[in-house]
Amino acid sequence: IMTSIISNKKGVSLTLRPTTSLLSFWELIPMRSEPLRKKKKVDPKKDQAAKERLKTRIRKLEKASQELIPIEDFITPLKFLDKARQRPQVEFTFKETERRALLLKKWSLYKQQEHKMERDTIRAMLEAQQEALEELRLESPKLHAEVIKRDPNLFPFEREGPCYTPPIPNYQPREGKYSDVTKVYTQVEFKR
Repeated sequence: IMTSIISNKKGVSLTLRPTTSLLSFWELIPMRSEPLRKKKKVDPKKDQAAKERLKTRIRKLEKASQELIPIEDFITPLKFLDKARQRPQVEFTFKETERRALLLKKWSLYKQQEHKMERDTIRAMLEAQQEALEELRLESPKLHAEVIKRDPNLFPFEREGPCYTPPIPNYQPREGKYSDVTKVYTQVEFKR
């Protein structure tokens, strides 16, 4: 039986049998592997220098002390966990409690009215907008279609909001003395 072996650029080998059609190929075992690569020639001096560099880095790391994390940062002092260390409750007089309750009721009524006014304003604005759109649709359908089309430049929307405190114009921060209270920790070496 005669077989022919075909190899391509990747080194793939196929075998063809005369009894089978050309459409079906039988794969050989070499098809599963890549072609062998040439071994790189390594300069022994470069290899030795790389090993020496690695050894010196390891020695430096062994000599350098590890940075310690202070234990104080992980332990909560017991005086903070003491249940007795709580602020005593202040006893208010009857007059003071009545005054506070009345103040709370007035505040909630004020906020309710404010919310109602805000809601009514928004509703009126939306109704006016819908009315204007309807008038525009009757006047010019082309313009109406342009107006209700989505604006691609609207998003992403970026805005710098109000700060907690307004900036003071021409403010120059003071240059003064300060005491550095940073704690310094040292590691104790233990010989093995």
